[in-house]
Amino acid sequence: MPVRMLFRMIPAALCLSLALITPARAQSFSPAAVEMFHGLRQQPNDLARYVYLIKKAQELPAADRPLAMQMFASVENELGLYNEALRDFPLKSHVAADLALPTAAQWKAADAVDVIVGQAADRRIVLINEAHHDAHTRQLTLALLPRLRALGFDHFAAEALLDKDASLMNRGYPTANSGSEYLREPSYGEIVRTAIRLGFKVVSYDVDSRSTQERETGQASNLYRKVFARNPDAKLFVHAGYAHIDKAKGRLGSTAPMAMQLQQLTGIEPLSIDQTQFREQIPAEPDAYTALVRNFPSRDPFVLLDRNTGKPWSAHPEQYDLNVLLPPAAGQRAVESGYTQPSTIVHDMVRNQPMLAHVVNTQRPEWLTLHDERYPYAISTTLCRVTTPCVVDAHYVDEDDDAIAADRYAFMQGDTASKLYLRPGRYRLRAWDMRGKTLAEQVITVNER
Repeated sequence: MPVRMLFRMIPAALCLSLALITPARAQSFSPAAVEMFHGLRQQPNDLARYVYLIKKAQELPAADRPLAMQMFASVENELGLYNEALRDFPLKSHVAADLALPTAAQWKAADAVDVIVGQAADRRIVLINEAHHDAHTRQLTLALLPRLRALGFDHFAAEALLDKDASLMNRGYPTANSGSEYLREPSYGEIVRTAIRLGFKVVSYDVDSRSTQERETGQASNLYRKVFARNPDAKLFVHAGYAHIDKAKGRLGSTAPMAMQLQQLTGIEPLSIDQTQFREQIPAEPDAYTALVRNFPSRDPFVLLDRNTGKPWSAHPEQYDLNVLLPPAAGQRAVESGYTQPSTIVHDMVRNQPMLAHVVNTQRPEWLTLHDERYPYAISTTLCRVTTPCVVDAHYVDEDDDAIAADRYAFMQGDTASKLYLRPGRYRLRAWDMRGKTLAEQVITVNER
């Protein structure tokens, strides 16, 4: 079976964090996969994990490669290689053959943020999901935070947070020790940083577990215990992964999803928002997603409203309330046109492996501007002092070195240039190599334009 088809067979239940793979849970994986997890834990940083997975994915049995590629794409995402992550893990949710897609005659596109805020006005729980290897699915949560805070939402829960950073709220920003690997991606760090600044009480809720059902039950129990058992009048905004937001069984098979169980515990029906059912593929494919974005062109995340009733469209209304569609990066001149740089990574023994026939895109997606709140700042491999691969991190100047970066980008070949996207302010730039050694540092100022 082609590897691309194998990717699509991975159920949402397998989208997990390395931090949550306990010895008991590892028993459900093959010995080769367990060995891979163990090796990943030994790597000192994200760049080392990237190179480790390049080597390891080629050595694994075919049945384990999709899991390795999920991990690999997540690391690419954490390194700021957003287009590459979509290309290398083309995970696509199943769309029922009998599903009738909306037509322009009956439906119209509307701004996702405005519609969700309107729907949330009389709700006390709002859940939105993400694809863990696609930071574009974090843009909407960042935009919703101030709008939901204005509606009185006072608690924010993020799946990537772990229950071990007691200083998070006082410090005001997450660090590498605040959560799982997913949190190391700058957009996720910005979500947590923004929630704290806006006055949300930020809570963790994920759990170690032996099974998918145990994890869903544990997540729901944690949210109930940490939020509603302490404050029955609380209003909760949850950022979760994939089918955790579902209010009925289906996408997780016979497993009762977290949101379904949270509704049972609280007696509160949540507003559940899906943005993973219809997703961009790189390279683009003729599928339901491409049909929808072609028929309803939009520059921003959007939903579809019935022209007669004004009700949002959901492909599976029994499971979630509305679908959000993200505009394609390809339509923003940031995908195929930018693939010009060959991957030449570390050693010939790695470089010659088939997986590195890929090329690396130095043109990053324009959604990183966040509606012109962030500005491009040019960087190049001169910061790397002729060492590649290397990562360039931008840290807020008043935050510690272990804070989640405001943005980052990994150079995989010498003599290349790219951009970071940063809000106006002062930052420390740090370039570092696979061993974590600092190659260069400087303080920069990004001016408002």
